[in-house]
Amino acid sequence: MEQVLVIQGNEACVRGAIAAGCRFFAGYPITPASEVAELMAEMLPRHGGIYMQMEDEIASFCAVIGAAWGGVKACTGTSGPGFSLMQEGISYAVSTETPCVIIDVQRGGPSTGMPTAPAQQDIYQAKYGAHGDYEIIAYAPSSAQEAFDLTVKAFNAAEKYRVPVFVMSDEIVGHTREKVRIPEKLEVRERQRPATPPDQYLPFRPGPDGLRLDGMPAFNQGYKLLVEGQLHDESGNRAGTVPEVSARLTRRLCEKILKHDGDLLDVEARMLDDAEVVVVAYGSVVRPSMQAVRQARSAGVKAGLLKLRIVWPFPDQVIAEVASGASRILVPEMNVGKIVREVERAAHGRAEVVPVPKLGGVLHTPAEILAAIRGERVHASHS
Repeated sequence: MEQVLVIQGNEACVRGAIAAGCRFFAGYPITPASEVAELMAEMLPRHGGIYMQMEDEIASFCAVIGAAWGGVKACTGTSGPGFSLMQEGISYAVSTETPCVIIDVQRGGPSTGMPTAPAQQDIYQAKYGAHGDYEIIAYAPSSAQEAFDLTVKAFNAAEKYRVPVFVMSDEIVGHTREKVRIPEKLEVRERQRPATPPDQYLPFRPGPDGLRLDGMPAFNQGYKLLVEGQLHDESGNRAGTVPEVSARLTRRLCEKILKHDGDLLDVEARMLDDAEVVVVAYGSVVRPSMQAVRQARSAGVKAGLLKLRIVWPFPDQVIAEVASGASRILVPEMNVGKIVREVERAAHGRAEVVPVPKLGGVLHTPAEILAAIRGERVHASHS
């Protein structure tokens, strides 16, 4: 039977993770993500799971990697400074193709920054924060319902693509309490186990699509397996001194995401059929953007909204199509302007791309976005 709960976005992430099969969480409390850890500590044991509070975020993410190879679905939750500490571990998880989920409830930075205020300043850190060449998957919820839905989706994607997946929430989504529908049945991707016996098993041999590794054994199941950070061959043995092998693995780690961007695509189009001005938004900024677009339509302005529920891999093709039909694209963000650069790149000059940044830990108002739609100079407070 479907459940209907009134909960905040942070709790929705926790419930989504558990519904997707998460049975291990390691983390360290940090605002505005503290409720994620608190609720995991309360709820995971009821489902046979394990919660661990570690000494810091470095240890937390390393514990998540260990739990994933121990045979369970695992995740962590954090915010900006903690996210920074996890980056070396994220790079390790990419190289070892470890499925895991990171819930980042963003706050203003840099440094300690604005510990209890919202921002979208980690959006590049998700893609570019770790070292080396790699690709990841990152979702961006704009409501408590999407916090639940996209957390489930993140776990499924982690299992399919064998990669760390990010849920890029923010303080507003995390602390907004609203109705969330939890369906009776969910589509949950289970951990794939090896189809071949231990003496024939090659843990990192892909199928023709660059995916479909031959399952992921847990420790103590009889499979001889080296899981370590140096670039490796298909058996897992170190190959960091072999240029051809290292290049082939690095290329595959990127292409297994980029070549499947169409399968991963997750956007919502609102009133785009005849739109001359299009607002591209993600996260909390979607909500005032939608209101502004409605107000613009009421005033006779042909405005539309493209909501990004996934930000990495970036939906280049969709942006190119939008740019072919619109004269202007506005990109409101709670940062100095980051995703706007991706929109400019994907638009290829077909439409004018206008950044609408806002800083100071304050969400855009519909009036500010409406003014930008009308082509007026925006005098947003704190912007």
